[in-house]
Amino acid sequence: MNIVELHARLVATGGSNRYERLLFNLLKPIAFLYGIIGWCRNRCYDFGWFSAYQSALPVISVGNIAVGGTGKTPVVDWLVKQLVQQGKRPAIISRGYSGSFAGDAGVVSSADGLLMSAAECGDEPYLLARRNRQCLVIVAKKRIVGIKAVEIRGDIDVVILDDGFQHRAVKRTVDLVLLDTNKPLGNGWPLPAGNLREFSPSLQRADYILMTRSKQKRSELHFGYRPFYSCHKLASLAVDLDGNTLPVAKFTGLKLLAFAGIANPESFFSSLSDIGIIPESKLAFADHDGYNKSTLAQIRTAAVSVDALITTEKDGVKLRADMFDLPCYQIGMDIEIESGEELFGKISTKLWS
Repeated sequence: MNIVELHARLVATGGSNRYERLLFNLLKPIAFLYGIIGWCRNRCYDFGWFSAYQSALPVISVGNIAVGGTGKTPVVDWLVKQLVQQGKRPAIISRGYSGSFAGDAGVVSSADGLLMSAAECGDEPYLLARRNRQCLVIVAKKRIVGIKAVEIRGDIDVVILDDGFQHRAVKRTVDLVLLDTNKPLGNGWPLPAGNLREFSPSLQRADYILMTRSKQKRSELHFGYRPFYSCHKLASLAVDLDGNTLPVAKFTGLKLLAFAGIANPESFFSSLSDIGIIPESKLAFADHDGYNKSTLAQIRTAAVSVDALITTEKDGVKLRADMFDLPCYQIGMDIEIESGEELFGKISTKLWS
């Protein structure tokens, strides 16, 4: 078992044997100190000892309290589409994690189309820009700089901060926090003994909580108010790396190699099973894998006896058709939000009340 797998088990269970429990107990003091530092930082913002920038534009933060994938990208995409339908002009500001862009604020896309590659801006902002070609998407290591760049333009109605719950240096109008229904708080401990970015009482800062990957399951955690629920589903069409589409139903009976370099690859593999696609083999890579020569070699070696490759849309933005001898299809992930009209109505009212 490698260190990543070991940590995942600690996060889920607190240790299932005496060696894991020993490591878990050794990490607890560090985790407590990490949580206390975060608590002190939050108190400084709460009492006004640390300043926070107040934008002239309404700001929505979409974030989480735990590391790992909770499905923020489909939720941001959903928000953008809801706002556009309402006649609003949203802008997305992302930190651009894993991207090579080193400037203050870079425009990923605007009305002129895509202006950066996934390697430059990071896979999530690129994917959001590709899904919403007319939306302004900006990457900025300092989100304040990104917001000021949006304000100067004068043609935007609302700003969406991607992964902004812990970014207290910017005041927000709405805080939407996502929790994975299957493991909303992991084992309840902050990093590195658990997977929380801060102590769970910080959820009191949230305006709304959206439980993701809920399906029929309902969390018993209420955090003082009623959460909303959602589930992720794969799109009905797959797209190869040349842009050709194929109905997902056509994959039935094919020998497939599925691979993913996202925070929770098992969620992708499980989603494939849910729609009747059972791959011959599966490869899980680290989140934001750059698909270097070593990774590509692993895929080619594992694909010797399959008909096609299948991966996530987030991985697909970093791949080209000439990297493989077989067709490689990417499937997008959409989100269904129970009482979604009610949730957006509450968000909209809070933004412009």
